[in-house]
Amino acid sequence: MICAVYKSGRRADTYLFVKKRDVFDEVPEQLMEMFGTPALIMVVPLSKRDHLGIADITKVKSALIEQGYYLQIPPPQINLLEQHKQELGLNK
Repeated sequence: MICAVYKSGRRADTYLFVKKRDVFDEVPEQLMEMFGTPALIMVVPLSKRDHLGIADITKVKSALIEQGYYLQIPPPQINLLEQHKQELGLNK
């Protein structure tokens, strides 16, 4: 299985995986509007890989088969001040 990976033109660290290069037919129109202009990053042979950066390769493959695309969004940012307060026991 091969897929194309695109970076969002509007959202930082957001990537869209599709089955074929420049084919976005299966991606919902609203998602494409929010995603912005896609910029091709790479074409990846998934069958020859056992991991993908922060994305779970099993989920990527499943999503590509089931819905035709996979959207990777960045994990939520940790509020370091709140984390530090909790460690110090100041949130009580």
